[in-house]
Amino acid sequence: MGFRLREIEAESKFSQELHVDAISQVVPLWAVKEVLAAEGVIEQRERKLNMVLTVFIVIGMGLFEHLSIGKVLQRLAKGLRYIWPEPTYRVAKDSAISYRRSQLGARPMVALFHRICRPMATEETPGAFLFGYRLMAIDGTTEEVADTAENAAVFGRHRCGRGESAYPQMRGVYLAECGTHAVVDAGFWPLHTGERTGGFRMLRSLTPGMLVMWDRGFHDYDMLVDARHQGAHVLSRLPAHVKPKPVCSLPDGSYLAYLYPSEPHRRKRGEHILVRIISYTLKDPALVGYGETHRLVTTLLNHQLYPALDLVCAYHERWEIELVIDEIDTHQRLSQRPLRSKKPVTVIQEAFGLLIAHFVIRFLMHQAALLFDIDPDRLSFTAALELVRNAIDEFQMTARDQLHILRQRLLADMAQARLPLRRLRSNPRVVKRKMSKFLKKRPEHHHSVHPQMPFRDAVLLI
Repeated sequence: MGFRLREIEAESKFSQELHVDAISQVVPLWAVKEVLAAEGVIEQRERKLNMVLTVFIVIGMGLFEHLSIGKVLQRLAKGLRYIWPEPTYRVAKDSAISYRRSQLGARPMVALFHRICRPMATEETPGAFLFGYRLMAIDGTTEEVADTAENAAVFGRHRCGRGESAYPQMRGVYLAECGTHAVVDAGFWPLHTGERTGGFRMLRSLTPGMLVMWDRGFHDYDMLVDARHQGAHVLSRLPAHVKPKPVCSLPDGSYLAYLYPSEPHRRKRGEHILVRIISYTLKDPALVGYGETHRLVTTLLNHQLYPALDLVCAYHERWEIELVIDEIDTHQRLSQRPLRSKKPVTVIQEAFGLLIAHFVIRFLMHQAALLFDIDPDRLSFTAALELVRNAIDEFQMTARDQLHILRQRLLADMAQARLPLRRLRSNPRVVKRKMSKFLKKRPEHHHSVHPQMPFRDAVLLI
């Protein structure tokens, strides 16, 4: 027996019946309503577009980055329109969406992100834990935003010897779960905000039982101390200029040492933290960093419980957060395009909608991996993204009592889209395309003079 079409009750209102059931397990309708109520965001007149639907449009922007905002709503409503009693029903226009997005603001999307985006790995998730600790990573990125005066004033532009960047940019910092690629905390700031500042903010989401990793650009005495105060442990690279004070050597070649704050008055007060230093090099010439000395610092002090080689190999799992950023920027956001929002508030709104959409995909992928006993790393993110896009219509048209069957089929389809085993590989941090032969766009080009006559009239034969 196949699927049955959903029946629409008489006197139903389209905006209230339009649900994104394909993602409702991750972003339930009741959670959206509770967040909107808590933030005091309630529409005075519903018309064709209410606030709940506006939230799903913002999330839909993260699923359909290649579509204009008006087309995103049409895509979300496609399945319901197919079974709606009024075949010629028209959804809200672009101007109505823009108006509702301004009313919504950024705070409800931020609150919804923090409410639903949580670590999801279980002990059955391959590669998610080490020594019983949940592997987490912090890293930063920059996102290009629409080239408007308001965005440029708030977020700023990158400046170098060749001038300013083509688009304003904002700084993003993420805390991600390595085993599932789930972003569980994030923040966005003006471009010239340091990554370390954002890194400190991410410490708020650390809990006991986590082992958090970051690269040497984030290294800071206070970050180590604050992470320990949260009950988490740290594993990170140590910059060359940092000189720890050795305390004692350990049998595996690592050693215990004291780290001190950079401020002299705090050092005089005797502030310090006991850490473990692990030095290593790489003997394969094909690997980046071959022959160089690398130093790790960790708060896991017992060399018997936490062998040095295991920690070195675990630190290189930090690269999983780089893959998370690649998923969001390259495959989901299509990074050749800036974020589309014209105003800073809606830029933040859009950014968190994008992260919620990414979490939805990764949550369903994790479910599929557990159901079919597969490592989540073996499943294709792009295939899962396309499957969710296509499932939105099907979930809207299918009878409610059959949605659980459709959901199982969706997870099974995700489990079939498997990647080959990861190859041994090492990539230099370079880009293929750096320069352009075209002249740089200057401020005067933003206000170019429009033609005064049709082209045909402007032609003068000589």
